[in-house]
Amino acid sequence: MIAVIQRVSGADVKIDNKIVGSCSKGFMILLGVVQGDTKAEADKLIKKIPNLRIFEDENGKMNLSALEIGGEMLVVSQFTLCADCSHGRRPSFTSSAPPEEANALYEYLVAGLKAAGVSRVETGEFGADMQVSLINDGPVTIILDSKDLK
Repeated sequence: MIAVIQRVSGADVKIDNKIVGSCSKGFMILLGVVQGDTKAEADKLIKKIPNLRIFEDENGKMNLSALEIGGEMLVVSQFTLCADCSHGRRPSFTSSAPPEEANALYEYLVAGLKAAGVSRVETGEFGADMQVSLINDGPVTIILDSKDLK
């Protein structure tokens, strides 16, 4: 699984000009599910994401986690994170997990973030054409690949 985590002061996702998910201070997470991913990969991200210490403490140091600041999260599925651009000019998405499997792991991750104590977790709509707006705070953007996590 690939997660692009952006520290935001606010974010929302719209479908047909209607907001379907939003968050205030916290993380905007774009999630790509790769063929062969399992709940074990999702569990690694569930353990890591809420505890990433990328919010500033009273001394201006990135030393606090989303859990410590009561941060919220907006999670949006994005199969294009699995793109292979190594040949030609048109990306290949064959490494993306099939939609049924990807959606199940996406929902599992969202439920896991809630269970981990994140104050509010909202989502887009899996497979929909969505418009995402955010205010990247910092900017701070972290890319996590579950295969690289212990």
